[in-house]
Amino acid sequence: MIVLAIVIGCLIGIIFGVNAPAISYIYSDYLAISIIAALDSVFGGITATLKENFDFKVFVTGFFGNAILSMLLTLLGNKLNVDIYLAAIVVFVGRMFNNLTIIRRFYLEKWNKMKEQKKAENQTEK
Repeated sequence: MIVLAIVIGCLIGIIFGVNAPAISYIYSDYLAISIIAALDSVFGGITATLKENFDFKVFVTGFFGNAILSMLLTLLGNKLNVDIYLAAIVVFVGRMFNNLTIIRRFYLEKWNKMKEQKKAENQTEK
C-alpha cells in the first residue's frame, strides 16, 4: 500500500514537474524550507515505524504543521529582513541527521544479526 502511494506520488510529481513553470526566485526560500520540513517529517515517520510507534495522525499533522510553520517563519523573516529560515533549516536538518542515524543503526544491527545467524548455521552444519 505504501509502495503504491510512493509510486503514484512520484508519477504525479513527474507529470506536474514537466508541465509546471519554473519556481520564481521570490518563492525559492519558501519552497526550500517546506521541502526540508517535509523530509524531516518523512524521516521521523520512518524512524517511528522502525520503533513500532508510528501514528498516522501524528505524521500527517507534523508533515503539514512543520511545512506551514517553517513557511510562516520564512515570511516573518522576510518582513523583518532577517534570515530566520536559516534557524529552521539548522533544526530540521539536525533532526533529519538524528533520524537517519537511528535508521542506519537499525539496519546495521539487523544485518549483523543476519550475519551471526548464518555463521551459527554454518558452524552447526559442520
